[in-house]
Amino acid sequence: MHGFPLAFPGQTIGLLGGSFDPPHLGHVHISHRALRRFRLDQVWWLVSPGNPLKADAPAALARRMSAARALVDHPRIRVTDMEARLGTRYTADTLRAVRARYTGVRFVWLMGADNLVTFHRWEQWQDIMRSIPVGVLARPGEQIRAGLSPAARMFANYRLPCDRARGLARHAAPAWTLMSGPMIDTSSTELRENGVWIR
Repeated sequence: MHGFPLAFPGQTIGLLGGSFDPPHLGHVHISHRALRRFRLDQVWWLVSPGNPLKADAPAALARRMSAARALVDHPRIRVTDMEARLGTRYTADTLRAVRARYTGVRFVWLMGADNLVTFHRWEQWQDIMRSIPVGVLARPGEQIRAGLSPAARMFANYRLPCDRARGLARHAAPAWTLMSGPMIDTSSTELRENGVWIR
């Protein structure tokens, strides 16, 4: 379930990156929705060694990987420590390395709407948008802010309507969509603040 998952040319894979500190049912929920709505063959969780935008170090990678594996119960969702194995720090670098490793596989970058709000702070964020289709999934209280975010405004002409989202993986970048729908109101920050997850 970890390391470098198996994928074949022509397959469509959703990449859900993050600290997963801790992983929770919200991550599982958006992964299931991405599989269905974007017609993906698999979703890979890229459990990162650390988040350059967060000052505090996350819990140990091995602990987060173990918690994620315990949470995931779906044959097409894979939990990986790929970023640590690749030695990449930023998403843009990870994506370049992953695409080089998996020639012919079609990837979609997945994120919650809360991440789109701050996406313009990511390293080389415009390069990410121009290099890979992006599927943004609903998060409680973030839909309007996500739709008005700097990234959404800059790439407004490349936004796909929800009824075309099933073909997202086969669109040439830049292409992105913001999916609404059922949500689970849980966040890693909330779980840490409530003492559910002690680093």
